[in-house]
Amino acid sequence: MPSPWRRRTFLHAAGGGALALGLTGTLAHPSGASEVPGAEGTFTSASDAEFDALRGTWRDLILGTGFSPTAEPYRTILSGLGTTAAGYRATMAPASGSLWPGRSWADPEPDLDAESYAFSATMNDSYNRLRTMAEAYSQPGTGLTGDAGLRDAVLTGLDHLHSEVYNENTTRYGNWYNWQIGAPQALMDTCVLMYDHLSATQIAAYCRAVDAFVPDSVFASYTGTSTGANRVDLCRGVILRGIVGKDTGKITLASRALAPVFPYVTSGDGFYDDGSFVQHRNVPYIGGYGAVLHDGVGRLLALLRGSSWEVKDTGTQLFLDTIEKAVAPFIYNGLIMDNVSSRGISRIGTNEHQRAHGLMATILLVGQGASPEENARWRAMVKGWLQRDYYYPALKNPGLSLIRASLLQALRDDTAVKAAPEPVEHRLFPNMARATHRRRDWAASLSMASNRIAHYEFGNGEHARGYHTGAGWLSWWGSDFGLEQYSDAYWPTVDPYRLPGITASRKPLADGEGGNWGQPMPDAAWVGGSTDGEYAAVGQHLKGLSSTMSAKKSWFCLDDSIVCLGAGITSTDGHAVETTVDNRALGAAGAPVLTVDGRPQPVTQGWTATFEDAEWAHIAGQAGYVFPGGARLAAVREERTGSWRDINTGGSPDPITRRYLTLFTDHGIDPTDGDYAYVLLPGASAGTTAHRAHDRGWLRILANTGAQQGVRVPRLGLTAVNFWAAGTVDRLRASAPASVLVREHRNGTATVVVSDPARQATSLDIDWNRRVGKVLSKPATVTAATTGPSLKLTFGDLTGQAGAPQRVTVRLG
Repeated sequence: MPSPWRRRTFLHAAGGGALALGLTGTLAHPSGASEVPGAEGTFTSASDAEFDALRGTWRDLILGTGFSPTAEPYRTILSGLGTTAAGYRATMAPASGSLWPGRSWADPEPDLDAESYAFSATMNDSYNRLRTMAEAYSQPGTGLTGDAGLRDAVLTGLDHLHSEVYNENTTRYGNWYNWQIGAPQALMDTCVLMYDHLSATQIAAYCRAVDAFVPDSVFASYTGTSTGANRVDLCRGVILRGIVGKDTGKITLASRALAPVFPYVTSGDGFYDDGSFVQHRNVPYIGGYGAVLHDGVGRLLALLRGSSWEVKDTGTQLFLDTIEKAVAPFIYNGLIMDNVSSRGISRIGTNEHQRAHGLMATILLVGQGASPEENARWRAMVKGWLQRDYYYPALKNPGLSLIRASLLQALRDDTAVKAAPEPVEHRLFPNMARATHRRRDWAASLSMASNRIAHYEFGNGEHARGYHTGAGWLSWWGSDFGLEQYSDAYWPTVDPYRLPGITASRKPLADGEGGNWGQPMPDAAWVGGSTDGEYAAVGQHLKGLSSTMSAKKSWFCLDDSIVCLGAGITSTDGHAVETTVDNRALGAAGAPVLTVDGRPQPVTQGWTATFEDAEWAHIAGQAGYVFPGGARLAAVREERTGSWRDINTGGSPDPITRRYLTLFTDHGIDPTDGDYAYVLLPGASAGTTAHRAHDRGWLRILANTGAQQGVRVPRLGLTAVNFWAAGTVDRLRASAPASVLVREHRNGTATVVVSDPARQATSLDIDWNRRVGKVLSKPATVTAATTGPSLKLTFGDLTGQAGAPQRVTVRLG
């Protein structure tokens, strides 16, 4: 393999001495020094060499290092980059209000309405196209490397955009993001790549534009659009503006403005100590803004490391901790779960796997600044994801940037790193109403809504039919099957009223129900649960969006299955209410056999049936479903046609058809006290499913009402109850609403986990009618504990615990 070119060496070899000149023919940048912050507010000298070094570092972070352009996957990525850039150059035609025909930023009525959003987005997109062209010019192997015509096109485009729209004399219109984040980032990246071709006059003009749209005041307070991922993006733009313009004050201001991102928050945007990440006030967003935040912080830490502006905030360790607390629990075998990507799932050209690829590379980048132990764990973790993704391996992604591809390829080729297996664990995220349950052979995740977390987010014309994604959506994947479930045109073709696990009224909802950026939340407080880290009891008081429908839903997450209970299902909408047991995407031509109570059913498309007293069902190659006590089960095979434009105004209108096999329970029109009970067994065979259905002793449903829902699983020593109201279930009593999980261990101890999901209990008594000899450990929230013939735990005020599980360990006997 030939040695890769160093980027700066290659650039100078391609352009010769002329690279030092600007368009005016004068020396582009005078030599000299600037001041940088020193100890206790003093200033020291920053030479041109330090700015040059920072630009060089950022070039490497854009372009990647340590790879051969003739080796795969780089050759394919570089070829694609060159093809895209060539297309942009060929069609570029500067005119009044545009750089490309039909893509105008000239808003005839500039304001802040949706129409103006589109015009400002075109301005932003134009800068991004120029950045792509600059990358193709700077990278080897694109077919356009060092191409003078491409270089001149980029420079012409930069001047045209500046003179026409992105300058200090333009009044901002449309979406603030395009002016303060999108355009500045693309502009400054392009300036770094084309730096040796820009004059001092051009640099100064472009920097003035950034200063006008991103004034220092954006960092004055950690509020509004200057929080979380947005704050990181703002910092990135200004830090790069400071580097390009050799302005130490800008770099100092923006590097220090990162500080509020690191501490955990207790409300609003940011990371929480339970691993939750929220953006836009009430939307779980680890797969979207959280990924952007991680990528942004990771790059900025790498950029400034070793410089006069190195970020040494003590809170950076909190940020590093979020890799394992917040990010990793939602990545499974190379995909990041859709229920933390919000509007992103409605975008054409991306899916769970593609969204994960960049984040996986970011983890490797961030790991370079972590402790050796952390870095080793993360590299092993990412290598496992790389190896196990059979559906869309990261290094097959043509849209992967060179820096990300080089990080991932280097890890894959590093024989010293052994892939880590998927963990066996349950993670509960009360502050964003999510939960993940992971086994060696499968993983599942729950998506809920509460009076703190939105049903869904609609904005910018995106995610128009995501309204039931917070209605108890239970997504799951197998280790060697099902990784394509949500990645093969699922969202434009699925019935949005029949997402797996949800209970929903069939009342028709308008696209974008709740309004643009409405982010509607239900008036329901009890959402959350309890977990010992391996098993869990999770519950949701569900209230439908723009609907009278309400229900109590519980999930008991076990070793090989999830027990799903629903009760108190009531509605007066005048429409049917359904609980979807599952809705399996079958691709364009899939036809797995459905077996119900031992009888295979037809595989004909359009087939429907209702089974009045089904005990179990099985979908070949997918899962088994057990219905304790029998259930009225409806089944549908259908081909559904939709388009990305249906759910996102920026999507293609081309029709797409996919097959689905749906199992659901119809509670009827306006049910008054409906219920359901089923057990999901991911990956189980038909024989295993039938055996479990006929084993009357393995599971005991203790309660399934609107007041309490609970189960006992003797072989696991597990009893778990969600108390929607005070009461007694089997051996457990709660004096107020709570979630309680008890697990008896073979060593004579037991774990009792209690939580207050509603965050309303100022005091709580939990009684367990079981002989207990001694309390071995308890949290500070336990104000009294009595042992003997039974255990009584008295908790103080739990309202400030944010629904976090409280764990008590006792010795039995």
